[in-house]
Amino acid sequence: MLAEILIFVPSIARFREDFLLNRLERAQIASLALLADDMLADELEAELLENAGVYNVVLRRDEVRQLMLSSPIPEQITNTYDLRDAGPWILIRDAMTRIFTVENEVIRVIGEPVKRAGLLIEVTMESAPLRMAMVDYGLRILGLSFVISIITASLLFLAVRVVLVRPIKSVVGYMQRYASAPEDARGIISPSSKVTELREAEEALQMLQTDLTQALKQRERLAQLGGAVAKVSHDLRNILTSAQLFTDRIEASDDPLVKRMAPKLVNSITRAVSLCESTLAFGRAEEPAPTLNMVKVRDIAADVAASEQLAVADACVEIANEVPDDLVASADPEQLYRVIMNLVRNARQALVASGKPGRIVIVGRELESTWCIEVSDSGPGLPPKARENLFTPFEGGVRKGGSGLGLAISQELVRGHGGDLVLKDTGPDGTTFEIRLPRGDETF
Repeated sequence: MLAEILIFVPSIARFREDFLLNRLERAQIASLALLADDMLADELEAELLENAGVYNVVLRRDEVRQLMLSSPIPEQITNTYDLRDAGPWILIRDAMTRIFTVENEVIRVIGEPVKRAGLLIEVTMESAPLRMAMVDYGLRILGLSFVISIITASLLFLAVRVVLVRPIKSVVGYMQRYASAPEDARGIISPSSKVTELREAEEALQMLQTDLTQALKQRERLAQLGGAVAKVSHDLRNILTSAQLFTDRIEASDDPLVKRMAPKLVNSITRAVSLCESTLAFGRAEEPAPTLNMVKVRDIAADVAASEQLAVADACVEIANEVPDDLVASADPEQLYRVIMNLVRNARQALVASGKPGRIVIVGRELESTWCIEVSDSGPGLPPKARENLFTPFEGGVRKGGSGLGLAISQELVRGHGGDLVLKDTGPDGTTFEIRLPRGDETF
């Protein structure tokens, strides 16, 4: 419609110019009768002027203005329009002025005679017929524009329906089917649109649905695993509780080796019972908040080293505890033990799997705002895939058959202390993990 408006304005100006030129031509033709016969009857002269649609005709030939035909003018001439040097903007201005001027006026129009039959021709006429012709022409243009608009709108509607609406309805159908059964992979959309933007949207939706379906399946597996672990933990807790009763009698033995090993066995069983109880509570809440105490980090590292060293008695793996004896940190001793145990156990399994002798070192230091505990090994390093999903459950496992839960649980426990567990370095020369615990009020 905007294009039609932009076309209408110059076209109506062109129509007005053609109308006036036609009147000049008709007036010139009427004046030819006078040139043929110097004397015309009043009735014939009036008929010629009426047919030409003008009041009088002035023709200038050889620098002399000559009144060729004339009749009484009902009122004074209001405006004069010279078509000889009128530019486009002047024609448009005069046309718009005329079409919005309702009153009938007497106007003078000047132009060049046809076939160069003189220097100029001048006529006097009414403006009402001109305006009526312009309005009629505008209405016809409006009707044509309306027809063109209807055809254009119909074509646009069909094009939008075929190119956009149908593909979008197809995408909506896929979304509704997928929403009704998100676990069913058959409901995932198959990109088919030929429109680039819609195809990109379909591909993005396909990726989203695929990831969501996998996440739902993983959640279902985790729920089933959680139920199984809860059942196993319940029975295992009962078994370990019974084992605790037997260790009380073992501690009464006079055997020096038994006396030396019994406390470690008791501590291991106690931690196992506590872990089972925490697992049973996992379905009701996340990991329990840590009970912070100022603990000697070296003692906890010593318990971990002694426990893991038994598992590598026949392997060439050395576990060294190089934590300073005076290093104390604010932490939950049981949770810190689990974190260090997971890190040392992962390092020990990596070294054993490599088949080469190696060394695991536990060190600690106190900084201005944190306590740092590092667990380093001389193993082969972590593969790239393990680094990408290092702390993601069931995805960050390195060892074949591993679940990848150890690091995820350890990071959750450290973050519960307000700290962080990070991979500090890994490569062919070994791997180093760092536990960072924030320093707070240091009270015993």
